[in-house]
Amino acid sequence: MLKNNMDIKIIYQDNDVLVVDKPAGVTTCDEIASSQTPRNDEQKTLIDYLIEKYPDLKNAGEAPRYGIVHRLDKDTSGILLVAKTPLVLIFLQKKFINRDIEKRYIALVCGNVRDDFGEIKTLIGRAKNDPRKQKVYVAGESGSEGKREAITHYKVIERYSGYTLVDVKIDTGRRHQIRCHFTYIHHPIAGDKLYKYRDNKSPENLQRQFLHASYIKVELPSGETKEFNLKLPEELSNVLNNLKFT
Repeated sequence: MLKNNMDIKIIYQDNDVLVVDKPAGVTTCDEIASSQTPRNDEQKTLIDYLIEKYPDLKNAGEAPRYGIVHRLDKDTSGILLVAKTPLVLIFLQKKFINRDIEKRYIALVCGNVRDDFGEIKTLIGRAKNDPRKQKVYVAGESGSEGKREAITHYKVIERYSGYTLVDVKIDTGRRHQIRCHFTYIHHPIAGDKLYKYRDNKSPENLQRQFLHASYIKVELPSGETKEFNLKLPEELSNVLNNLKFT
């Protein structure tokens, strides 16, 4: 939970965009509650805090997703793009739709991933038996109609006892895509309470899912292409340091 809007770390900003370091434990935006609904500190979303600091964001898009170009799950940390104007919002959203923005994540997954690199390409849609979750569908199976293609690439960074650290690149941005895909190949994200198997154990001192949006490459409205990198937050680095000695 953020204590106030001064806790928000801005990686970069210009007249068009904010590039934000989103902490884990904070929802990007609330899709259900009215933007006029008063919230206490525990209920506030990232966009609530950003609007306190940058009131003009209310002019960038509609409530409650003012300026939000893409989202990160509540317990995922890392780089988030926010548009400052409606035209920039449309510009960047088109970039995402056309797959012109490169996004990478660092994830710690359960088990020993066999191949040093690979691709996961499936259909993804909402799970019938649990509306909180996404599910992989095979083309032609019952319920697969209308489900959307999702493509995830991964490369092994390091192997630990019982876990594998991977660099993940997504070509598509489906809800819970990385979490769903790695569970599908039997290597759920460490600490992921929603998608883990019953026998998966979290590393010592890991309090949330080990998923961090570490890199974005994007062409800005100015025509300049920018790359943004963000190191693992301290709590995740500490988990890896502990694993080196187990």
